[in-house]
Amino acid sequence: MWTVWRRDGGRRGGQGVRVSSPRREIVNAILYVVRSGCPWRYLPADLPPWQTVYWYFVRWEDAGVTENLLATLRVKARVQDGRNPEPSAGIIDSQSVKGADTVGRQTRGYDAGKKVNGRKRFIIIDTAGLLVTVAVMAASWQDRDGTKTALLSAYLATPIRHVFADQGFAGRLVDWTRDTLKITLEIGSSCSGRPAGDPGSGSACRRRS
Repeated sequence: MWTVWRRDGGRRGGQGVRVSSPRREIVNAILYVVRSGCPWRYLPADLPPWQTVYWYFVRWEDAGVTENLLATLRVKARVQDGRNPEPSAGIIDSQSVKGADTVGRQTRGYDAGKKVNGRKRFIIIDTAGLLVTVAVMAASWQDRDGTKTALLSAYLATPIRHVFADQGFAGRLVDWTRDTLKITLEIGSSCSGRPAGDPGSGSACRRRS
């Protein structure tokens, strides 16, 4: 990952500032926060100062560095697996998760259906299980609204034109996806058309993407 970041991501963001810490250590510190979920201020002392790490994180996010890195690694993994560089099909799902105490009120909400106070994330992966996009919002958002955000992001970033989903995504959303994005939202089956969990259900999906 570091090789890809240094080649494609290191040139974007953070311009015009004197680097007081090695950038690889800054990246390691960001990954530590992502993995552990700790507040920025609680970064271990053997990593760069949290203010420096957060400064770079914000500017790299604004410059699209993370998104570019994700796309580059996904293409690399797909090619190594003998697939087309870009996916044509994907799978979407949503999950409500409890928000930590550090999550502000303006970005959290209550999901009455799942009885969760926190955030909701809508995740689209390709049929190899590689991440395509994530939309994160307050858990109080309606599924249809969050789904539209994630589908639009995938539409703009990839040639995905077929997305598999469970029954929770049925209804008018299927029509909106078809009419607005020209994407087929297939409900209630695995990629091969067999019930989820049936032996071999993923084989056709892998061939199609």
